[in-house]
Amino acid sequence: MQNLQFGPVFAHSDAFIDGVISTLVLAALSIFFGTMIGLLGAIGRSYGPRILSAPIGAYVEIIRNTPLLIQLYFVFFTLPLVGIKLSSNWAAIVALSIHLGAYAIEIIRAGIDSIPQGQIEAAKSLGLRPYRIVRHVIVVPALKAVYPSLTAQFILQIMGTSIVGAIAAEELTAIANNLVMQTFRSFEIYIVIAMIYFVIVQSASLLFAGIGRLLFQWKA
Repeated sequence: MQNLQFGPVFAHSDAFIDGVISTLVLAALSIFFGTMIGLLGAIGRSYGPRILSAPIGAYVEIIRNTPLLIQLYFVFFTLPLVGIKLSSNWAAIVALSIHLGAYAIEIIRAGIDSIPQGQIEAAKSLGLRPYRIVRHVIVVPALKAVYPSLTAQFILQIMGTSIVGAIAAEELTAIANNLVMQTFRSFEIYIVIAMIYFVIVQSASLLFAGIGRLLFQWKA
């Protein structure tokens, strides 16, 4: 085995920093949009009319049963054929958001289904407006119930950004692959990015745990 030489790798530390920033931006935006898709889709599928819930169910099944890489290719290469052309990074955000949204719908819907029907009826009997019932009686308790599962999906989303280099999106793994071709220090570079991903994921786990404690402070 060749001697490990991290000097040529750390000489490109600026590139690694840029990759970390790009990865965090891609992850944060896709998690936000994906969660919004999941929340609205779960409510629509649980309480919407069949004309709404049926397409949502079809979307969930299609996305959950096709590879993320194919979805990336579809957004980046196929949508321009119908006049929707996105940059590599925005195509990655759209594909990642759509992918997460399908899983978030099912996770949040499981939380919604766990809400006792009597609790909803009690809220109606108190004269609460439908918006307040959905927000305070359904959505918030449902999110609390599924928050660990949802954040686990967020962690997978962060790691899923590592494949968007397939459509030339600039993120940590894509930048690392470029550096491998420049320095020929593949072993050292992949050790470094593995450590970086470990730190990112551990930090994100602590962040999500802290957010959960802030949002859901009351006892079950």
